[in-house]
Amino acid sequence: MEEYYLICEDSLEGIFSGVYDAYLMKMPHEQIHLCLGEDENLRLFAVYRECPVDEVKAAKVAKTVVRRFGQEAYLSLCRAMASPETDKAEAVYKTIVAGLSMKNPMEVMGNLANPYVYRVFELARFVAHEAHFHVEFVRFQELENEILYSVIGPKNNIITFIMPHFADRLPLENFIIHDEKRNIYAIHPAKGDWYLYSGGGEFPEDRLRCSQGEEHYSELFYSFFRSIAIRERENLLLQRNMLPIRYRKYMTEFLMNK
Repeated sequence: MEEYYLICEDSLEGIFSGVYDAYLMKMPHEQIHLCLGEDENLRLFAVYRECPVDEVKAAKVAKTVVRRFGQEAYLSLCRAMASPETDKAEAVYKTIVAGLSMKNPMEVMGNLANPYVYRVFELARFVAHEAHFHVEFVRFQELENEILYSVIGPKNNIITFIMPHFADRLPLENFIIHDEKRNIYAIHPAKGDWYLYSGGGEFPEDRLRCSQGEEHYSELFYSFFRSIAIRERENLLLQRNMLPIRYRKYMTEFLMNK
């Protein structure tokens, strides 16, 4: 029995386009799989097809998911698709299949006995946790042009999940959050809507120079951070649990120590 593998782009639009095309094939879903790029070892009796991104198809799938599953389930699927794991496309597709076959699709994310639903739940939880950490740990620096600039390097593609938080709290500021791992810039003009920019080169070093006031306050903050520590009560294990080491390279209170 032949199996079909639809090769999708690693994006929300790409995976949802693959889901749409999978349903168009009108074949048993057990024979159809979604993947991100071809496997290194091609399978016997398998047919591989490229699945181009189609924003219209993706929008239709998203609309159906929201209507049938609810906003919370849709958000879980979006979070799962922000994960770097390669099996996320298959998990999202089979979760949608499982939900549409249920008497009450609104309960799909509670069906954790289904391995695909559990995988989506697992991926979404990890993404949500990392987004929550970044809301707490993001540090902005004021540049000479008075733009607030921050660099992050998350494991997951969480920038769209944290930008609403900062846009809501800094509506009058021009600020940029740069995901250096994916070279994505989230740009927020003062009193405007934020947007994403990707695919371009990095900003020149001379345009990322901190203002004199920023350097002064960074030194003050670092001195405060060091002075309130009680050496006799240091607990490095607890510190790593509360503030994992991988976040510290982007935080002012640790950058000043270099």
